[in-house]
Amino acid sequence: MNTTPHLPAVPSPARALPLAAEASRTRPARKPRISRAWRPVLRWTVPLVLYALVALIGPLVIAYDPITVQIGQRLKPPGTTVESGGVAWLGTDQVGRDLFAQVIRGARVSLLIGLATVGVAGLIGTLLGVLAGYFGKWVDTLVMRVADVQLAFPSILLAILIAAVLGPSIANVIITLAFTRWVIFARVARATTLTVKEREFVTAARTIGADTGRILWKHVVPSVVAPFLVLATVEIGLVIIAEASLSFLGLGTSTGEPSWGLIIANGRDYLSTGWWIATAPGVALSLVILAIGSFGDRLRDALDPRLSRRA
Repeated sequence: MNTTPHLPAVPSPARALPLAAEASRTRPARKPRISRAWRPVLRWTVPLVLYALVALIGPLVIAYDPITVQIGQRLKPPGTTVESGGVAWLGTDQVGRDLFAQVIRGARVSLLIGLATVGVAGLIGTLLGVLAGYFGKWVDTLVMRVADVQLAFPSILLAILIAAVLGPSIANVIITLAFTRWVIFARVARATTLTVKEREFVTAARTIGADTGRILWKHVVPSVVAPFLVLATVEIGLVIIAEASLSFLGLGTSTGEPSWGLIIANGRDYLSTGWWIATAPGVALSLVILAIGSFGDRLRDALDPRLSRRA
């Protein structure tokens, strides 16, 4: 009786290659995994994308006429059917204008001012901060002393002073807020540059003869990008609040370009008879600031390996 155990047949090498290729073709492809630290960032990106779409597309769909006055439709509560047959979903203001159209238009104004201000202030502040941190000496002394003098004044008071001199308009608001915000970007960029310029890869680039411009562009500036993005997301929310404060005081945008702060200011005298005038833009402003702040916190956690746990 044959007691030799039965062994499975082993395919020859010539046949094993086609089998392996066929198995690789039939095996389902693995889906790319998103790091655990970036999942909260993606979740908080959704409301910001919705806000951007409303701000960009909303005014094209819902028209707003700042000149037309309908006294017979003034102070209508939310959900009222107006004479034209439409529905005032957020009610009307003190002169009969649709509040929903104003809030949609104000979203575009706030987004424009926030992005433009952070862009201008971030570009100027980052440039000065990188130059001050890398060259040091009199450049660092000059930039930081100017920054210290400006930081000695409360930013909102400085913005009120400049806005009162320039007058109300979107361009003047951007100039005013950019002048008060560049210092923050400069200090962050300088601190990052002071750390990076002593790193081994920067020293090696300097040793092999790389010029200053190449070192700054190829090695220093990329290291400043991550702190800049985190700071920019936080500053956009603060800029929107500052713009709303200036508009509330009558120093921001004009009536033809209503911002959320201006709408709130228009409703402060009608809190008992038309509470929705100040409530609707106030709620929208609060939700946007909450979303931007949460997104900035999650982005900071994802970009900083000391605060995030990589999947």
